[in-house]
Amino acid sequence: MERMAKDKVEETGELEWALLPRGEISQVEGIFLEKNTCNIWDKIWNFQAKPDDLVIASYPKAGTTWTQEIVDLIQNNGDIEKSRQAPIPLRQPFLELVITTYSGINQANAMPSPRTLKTHLPVQLLPPSFWEKNCKIIYVARNAKDTMVSYYHFQRMNKTLPDPGSWDEYFETFLAGKVAWGSWYDHVKGWWRKKDSHPILYLFYEEMITDPKREIRKVMEFLGKDLTEEVLDKIVYNTSFDVMKNNPMTNYTNVRMNHNISPFMRKGVIGDWKNQFSETQNKQFNEDYEKNMADTSLLFRMEL
Repeated sequence: MERMAKDKVEETGELEWALLPRGEISQVEGIFLEKNTCNIWDKIWNFQAKPDDLVIASYPKAGTTWTQEIVDLIQNNGDIEKSRQAPIPLRQPFLELVITTYSGINQANAMPSPRTLKTHLPVQLLPPSFWEKNCKIIYVARNAKDTMVSYYHFQRMNKTLPDPGSWDEYFETFLAGKVAWGSWYDHVKGWWRKKDSHPILYLFYEEMITDPKREIRKVMEFLGKDLTEEVLDKIVYNTSFDVMKNNPMTNYTNVRMNHNISPFMRKGVIGDWKNQFSETQNKQFNEDYEKNMADTSLLFRMEL
């Protein structure tokens, strides 16, 4: 009986999800953003930062949630129970997110200091008060091939974004920068340049995978904390992919997304693009990448 009831709930949830309309995108200064975000852009642009605000910035699907949980555990001195008192979106507002009656801006404004805020905005669209207040920023970047694949599957299961279409269609859309939050190239390069003039810790997803304790230590030092090796090891374990994937406070199972299509936390590996790219697509991508990355010292690892 319980199983039948559970199946009925799941079927009803699937039906409700299927009937939800897809989100739309519009533009702010030539950058594609969710339409709801564009509709309140003046409010976002005029957001008032505080000097002790911390911003976690990234292009979508680059390890943002992972970095958020690392930061939260460092701030809480490794107190796992404290970090598990609420889902991560409630602990760290998503600045530009607007869904029905929810607004990341409103949530941030209602929070006491110190605040930790999340954004996917490209550097030129970050509200100017963050630069004026000299707020610390952690930026995490992931190689473009894995980002593209992860973003594709994320759009499939998340109806706040437009339907991504087929993989072949999405491949072209992504390369053209016609996805929410714009071009991957411009995003990672813009934040890379900004780190020379602002307190920005620039992290790489691939380095976090390869040596998580070293990268977590970098975050700890950037935040001015001094935790014991025992606490660092505890944070390494509790922010591992398998632990976070099974943690309802980090895996977004409490958010209206269709995890049956694709889980929010899907694989968390380097080089999964090889399972998605055709040989022709890989050749096309490499040519496009070489052209667009010719003007930067920024380097990414596409595989282990």
